[in-house]
Amino acid sequence: MIELDKLRNVGILGHGGAGKTSLGEAMLFAGGASQRLGRVEDGTTIFDFEPEEIRRRISLSTAFHSLSWKKVRLTLIDTPGYAAFLPDTINCIRGLGGAVFLLNPSTGLRVETERLWTRANDCSLSRLIFISKMEREKSNVREALEAIFSGLEVRGVYLQLPIGAEEGFKGVVDLLLMKAFIFDGEGGKFSQTEIPDDLKKPAQDLRVQLLESVAETDDALLERYLEAQDLPLEDLKKGIRSGTLKGKLFPILYGSAMRQIGVSQLLDAIIDYLPSPLDQGEVQGKNPVTRELEKRVHDPSGPLAAYVFKTIIDPFAGKLSVMEIVSGKIATDMTVYNPNKQVKEKIGQLFRLEGKKQEPVREAYAGEIIAAAKLKEVASGDTLCEEKSPIQFEGLTHFSPLISFALEPKTKADEEKVPQGLHRMMEEDPTIEMHRDLQTREFIISGMGQLHIEVMVEKLKRKYGAEVELKAPKVPYKETIKGAASAQGKYKKQSGGRGQYGDTWLKIEPLPRGKGFEFVDQIVGGAIPRNYIPAVEKGIRETMVEGHLAGYPMVDVRVTLYDGSYHDVDSSDMAFKIAGSMGFKNAIEKAKPVILEPIMHMEITVPDECMGDVIGDLNSRRGKVLGMETNGHSQTIKALAPMAEVLKYAQDLHSMTSGRGGFHLEFARYEELPPHLAEKVIKEAKAAAEAHHKA
Repeated sequence: MIELDKLRNVGILGHGGAGKTSLGEAMLFAGGASQRLGRVEDGTTIFDFEPEEIRRRISLSTAFHSLSWKKVRLTLIDTPGYAAFLPDTINCIRGLGGAVFLLNPSTGLRVETERLWTRANDCSLSRLIFISKMEREKSNVREALEAIFSGLEVRGVYLQLPIGAEEGFKGVVDLLLMKAFIFDGEGGKFSQTEIPDDLKKPAQDLRVQLLESVAETDDALLERYLEAQDLPLEDLKKGIRSGTLKGKLFPILYGSAMRQIGVSQLLDAIIDYLPSPLDQGEVQGKNPVTRELEKRVHDPSGPLAAYVFKTIIDPFAGKLSVMEIVSGKIATDMTVYNPNKQVKEKIGQLFRLEGKKQEPVREAYAGEIIAAAKLKEVASGDTLCEEKSPIQFEGLTHFSPLISFALEPKTKADEEKVPQGLHRMMEEDPTIEMHRDLQTREFIISGMGQLHIEVMVEKLKRKYGAEVELKAPKVPYKETIKGAASAQGKYKKQSGGRGQYGDTWLKIEPLPRGKGFEFVDQIVGGAIPRNYIPAVEKGIRETMVEGHLAGYPMVDVRVTLYDGSYHDVDSSDMAFKIAGSMGFKNAIEKAKPVILEPIMHMEITVPDECMGDVIGDLNSRRGKVLGMETNGHSQTIKALAPMAEVLKYAQDLHSMTSGRGGFHLEFARYEELPPHLAEKVIKEAKAAAEAHHKA
């Protein structure tokens, strides 16, 4: 069993393209966990091993690998940074002990950076800040950094000063030791020297700022600093660690992952300043029986409590449930309790994840991140514990899909494979949603963006052999009436033998929006026998499904059957069903039929400077702004807009805001489609019907 203070579970966080995977590779190489430095451009990284990741050169899913540094086991968690894949990162943050947060000052503050920083704040996650592409950053890097810190409303403390910029970047000044580390070549080798003359004054100024920032976090340190105008190295390091663990300080370091500059110093800082499980404090949950508050500390001798924060479907090991063990121990052949499903499960194989490989282990203890194979009932967000000491931790954060496509299987065989493959993928990725639209009869797949859906389709083909085509989903228009009308529906057929006879008089009128359908029986005096009246209603309901103007379902209509006649011999259920349908069709023509379109409620978060463009764009989409809220340096716009106008809003908002905008939408209500657009919908529906008829 490894000692708790010798463990670090560290996430690598940042926006897409910040260099997270490259930094992870550099740390593995520096720590001797890999024998060559993997490169994203070459598709040779340990962390990005899925074919879809290699082809696109981006991380699509969180990956894990461990290394040893100064007798401490470091588990690195490399996370996606692009918006469509952020939910995976956000839910994995729960399993982290601390994080290295990457910033690219030259690209400014991105919306993904803000979202991840906010989530890390919510989880009280200790962070180091690393500027990882110094070979591309200009000499005014601090000025650009301060603008980002202002946007995040955070106070960073500089532990280093860069030596050189862009291609001339060659090392860092350590502001604690007041020494320079000059790197030679790209192998990570460096030498310790005196600070260059031109950097002595800036380094001294920054050291004073560092001392003041650290002293302000602790009264005893402040008193010592005011007396001596300095702090001993040991006190300074303890102060930085304490301030980082409390979320008062965010130490800043510089480097170049590609050139192996500053990576060893970053690993030292992780050991020195980020928390071990011992430092993480209590984890709150609830007793699943009494619903009372329960707490667990990271204690290997305590009762088992583990939180499953990710699921991986591995082609060889099968389903892997990735968990952080909060307390106690877990071992093969052990029976555990899942309070979310109220079932017991027996632990089979346990693995430590090393990129796409798994290292089998017999047991694991509090503070470790481990994967258990083939747990049937366990899903991401579940808790595993001992039945006699039950606890249930809060589940995953739910994310509403942003974009939907209709999925069309290419062959009959694909049609059978698609649902099975998607259900397996939904175990891995809870943001995927699938349903069959009862109105349009299409398979609708929903996700966090077009890229997310495209990757999903590629995986569906590669992993499960199911080929599909993506199409824009049909807008589920509906039809209704604006006026009242009465009409007769009479069906009479005589062709030798027994005939068919049914005669109905119907009145139709509009209902308030959302009320659906109402059938009123006002037959008196036996004008139509009671046993035929259900057939009249059935005929009307079936006709409503087919619509009148463009084949869309008719809604919000009251139909009153008030008169009719029958024949003793020729009347039947079928005859009255047809008569009811005929009467309804005749009445609709006189009742001012219209088309209804679905309206979506939207919440759009954008930077202040983009608000004008976004509101102007909403107006062009027939949107209606309901109000705005200010959140720091961004605005949240609440609006209503037709579904037809926002089917591809994710891409458009990304373009308008340079990737800094985000939105959420949900169905609000149906409203009448403007006449000029209704004409177009009707014309398209008739053309489609004719094409289908010819086929």
